Amino acid sequence: MPAPTIQHESLRAGYSWLCEGRGVVLATVVRIWGSAPCGVGSHLAVRDDGHFVGSVSGGCVEGEVIAEALDLMERGGVRLLEYGVEDAKAWEVGLACGGKLSVYLEKMPSDTGDLLQDFDARKPVVRGVCLEDGAARLFPPDKTQNSRIEEMDGKQWFLRAYLPPIRLMIVGAVHIAQSLSLMATESGYDVVIIDPREGFASPERFAEADVRIEWPEDALDALKLDSRCGLVVLTHDPKIDDPALVKALSCDCFYVAALGSIRTHAARLERLRGMGVGEEKLERINGPAGLPIGSATPAEIAVSILAQMVEHSHR
Repeated sequence: MPAPTIQHESLRAGYSWLCEGRGVVLATVVRIWGSAPCGVGSHLAVRDDGHFVGSVSGGCVEGEVIAEALDLMERGGVRLLEYGVEDAKAWEVGLACGGKLSVYLEKMPSDTGDLLQDFDARKPVVRGVCLEDGAARLFPPDKTQNSRIEEMDGKQWFLRAYLPPIRLMIVGAVHIAQSLSLMATESGYDVVIIDPREGFASPERFAEADVRIEWPEDALDALKLDSRCGLVVLTHDPKIDDPALVKALSCDCFYVAALGSIRTHAARLERLRGMGVGEEKLERINGPAGLPIGSATPAEIAVSILAQMVEHSHR
């Protein structure tokens, strides 16, 4: 199962409560201005006893939104809330950081199970909801890659794109991999550890990750690489690292990196040229892996690699 980001945790929790017969309201940020702390599409699921999962403002307006959600459970319908520093009420609820946001409230959608099923299968999906009457439908993934408000049929619709989580494949269950796996998981990435050496790829050492005790070419074939995948090789063993790099470079991975010194990387490039990899593809390899921040310890090297991967993911 993909790594559960806070937004999908709220959907899972809310849908689970709904299936138990509880009253549930889903709050969604549909528009922001300025420095509002949570992005468009952020979710907060509220249960009928006031328990909640997720966030729409980093804590600024959650109390007010929860109160509105509980009221909506009683009265029904949908609701569009707006908060901003120019409103006196914004100061009461704590939004004094210079931003504005609009939050849409609706009963927990019955199609959430379909969304979660697609999410677990790494299938992108777009859900649209009419902000005026609560009508909802699913759209093909090419409708939008960004969550936004769009006018359709003379009405305002909020389109929320649910994209597969970023997947980081770490080839080589070495010491650096332990730190990198933990940090990447905390960042919401779906982490896979790949190493044919059973003594290294121990589930006990990587309890938070999907551990594959396989040769990289076999594991990567099964994982079906796509544009939301990143790969870093860490073993320094050409018979493990090189086939993984060839496989990643033949796909649309947004981030490919290899650990090692400049001299080691130069030798690696020569081996890959000998394997028929063209110069354009070789230029995609970040080597040595990580941002040049003077990293020395395994944890610091992991920080530099994750930071570089985050940088690439936002390009």
